[in-house]
Amino acid sequence: AEDKTGKFDYDLVVIGGGSGGLACSKEGRPVTGQVAVITQTIERLFYWIYKNHFNFKHCFLCEICFRSTMAEAVQNHVKSLNWGHRPSDVPYSCLPTSLYSQMTVTAKNIVLATGGRPKYPTHVPGAMEFGITSDDVFWLKESPKKTLVVGASYVALECAGFLTGIGLDTTVMVRSIALRGFDQQMSGLVTDYMEAHGTKFSWKCTPKRVQKLPSGLLQVTWMDLNTKEEHQDTFNSVLWAVGRASETKTLNLEKVGVEINKETGKIIVATDEATSVPNIFAIGDIAEGRPELTPTAIKAGKLLARRLVGHSTELMNYDNVATTVFTPLEYGCVGLSEEEAERRHGKDQIEVYHAFYKPLEFTVAERDATQCYIKVVCLQEGDQRVLGMHFTGPNAGEVTQGFSLGFQCGLTYEHLRNTVGIHPTCAEELIKLNITKRSGLDATVTGC
Repeated sequence: AEDKTGKFDYDLVVIGGGSGGLACSKEGRPVTGQVAVITQTIERLFYWIYKNHFNFKHCFLCEICFRSTMAEAVQNHVKSLNWGHRPSDVPYSCLPTSLYSQMTVTAKNIVLATGGRPKYPTHVPGAMEFGITSDDVFWLKESPKKTLVVGASYVALECAGFLTGIGLDTTVMVRSIALRGFDQQMSGLVTDYMEAHGTKFSWKCTPKRVQKLPSGLLQVTWMDLNTKEEHQDTFNSVLWAVGRASETKTLNLEKVGVEINKETGKIIVATDEATSVPNIFAIGDIAEGRPELTPTAIKAGKLLARRLVGHSTELMNYDNVATTVFTPLEYGCVGLSEEEAERRHGKDQIEVYHAFYKPLEFTVAERDATQCYIKVVCLQEGDQRVLGMHFTGPNAGEVTQGFSLGFQCGLTYEHLRNTVGIHPTCAEELIKLNITKRSGLDATVTGC
């Protein structure tokens, strides 16, 4: 709202100091000059920094190294990133924030970018009292030691993967399936690899309660959903990775008429990120139907800032956003899963090219390459437009990032066939694919 003189304190106020909010404010600052960021808490993005900058897949650190060197390195890196935002000269306030309050700051446009926080299963006694989340894991003063990870999202599997990698006894408890929303064949390869390399899985189980014993250990009781029997075991730490909750409750959105999805708590937005109230926008994890990915929020924030200052009309394209699961065996993908492609187009209308390959770096070390697999899902007709691309193996993010550009340009199977590979790389296996699932032939790569 504007004051009685018709003037605003700021052209743009961003509520939320995460990746999307900071990107939006920094993009708008050079043009409007009147931009402010308000956040309710100092953002703890340690998990995301780990995801993008730390790869422990071949790490053999001892527990004392976890307690000191690794944790300190992560914390110092995040602090350096926080200070890196200072030169942008955007006013930054850490205050309780609401859209309806006696203490007001006026702005021509408001962008909500408060993100989300890991959820605790409040129906499980002892879950919040004795458990931790991915936000906490790098703040621990001591090694988590024997750890139970509850959940099977990419957050759960990534955390379990690096905890196993540093030599900790780690178990993942899965209620139904792993990596819901991802291609399930690829998800199976990821979990198979993790199991083969030390991570334990308790499938079709759900926790009932967590109790702290006099010894300090945590006793977890869970139910096997197949047999309906209860089981118990003790752990040093229980890490909950059962989803994220939008940070919208304290914003008083209902007071100003911002429409939300009551089930998810997320804000209903249009294609231009606009909410149901003029001049109020929402980006990132709090926006309904948007991918919960840091790069997506950053891109959406920058594009929104450009539109608000009149420098662009370009909208964020949320289709075919590439992503990678940074588990011990990395899984990168872009586009549709095989299941989703079949649902949309029919099984008879798609062609799936696939291959099992052995990365060069696995050869001398004699590493297990059983789960190194590539799958490209195409329409069967014409030039066979690529609908989805899936890759498990080393540096999956690097491989997927390059091919994701092709999706923005209408990638087809013919484009792949006509591309010359770089040898010897894992990425070249994607342009060598010639065996279809339909053929039933052996898809193992044996040579040129």
